[in-house]
Amino acid sequence: MFGGFMEIILRLEEEKDCRAVDEVTREAFWNVHQPGCDEHLLIHKLRGEREFVKDLDFVAVFDNRIVGNIVYVQSKIRDVDGVEYTVLTFGPVSVLPEYQHKGIGSKLIRHTMQLSREMGYRAILIYGEPEYYKRFGFIESIKYGITNKDGKYPAALLVLELYEGALDGINGVFDEGDIYQVDRAELESFDKAFPVKEMLSGTRSQLRFDEMVGKYL
Repeated sequence: MFGGFMEIILRLEEEKDCRAVDEVTREAFWNVHQPGCDEHLLIHKLRGEREFVKDLDFVAVFDNRIVGNIVYVQSKIRDVDGVEYTVLTFGPVSVLPEYQHKGIGSKLIRHTMQLSREMGYRAILIYGEPEYYKRFGFIESIKYGITNKDGKYPAALLVLELYEGALDGINGVFDEGDIYQVDRAELESFDKAFPVKEMLSGTRSQLRFDEMVGKYL
């Protein structure tokens, strides 16, 4: 029941879910990081990438309605000798606004973290809000000696070892490739298939996002 105990079902995304998940993602991120959003195009494109991990693509269902989603891709840590180590990156993590702050996102994250561990992955690296993701055990990448492609330590670059000592002796550059890059013209075209929504700028979440993007340790 809504407002009390919510029976949330987590299951793998199916092909028939794709449009609904795109819509959930758009609603979840609209005006959050920028005027409008690009996460719905991003998730639409990620499904077709070879790095996409289909077995970690989960939806959250409440009352026969998809209300949340999480997706993962494989990425790399590359050391000074050019040796690459496969790790995971998740995101977007989407929950419809009216269902946020009810533990659905946390449930998606914790469920897929455990599956990632069981699948044998060594670590998850993400760009995210430190104060939120520390509750799941993520810590700043600087503590592992892992930088971005520019050799810097962004405050938002966070690391979670999936088992003790998983990253012992491993440091270097985190490389998620180019799959998270979005073409603005493609976004404008893609967004025409969705209902028109007002774009807002200067929101509190956008200001916080800009602050974190420009913060280095």
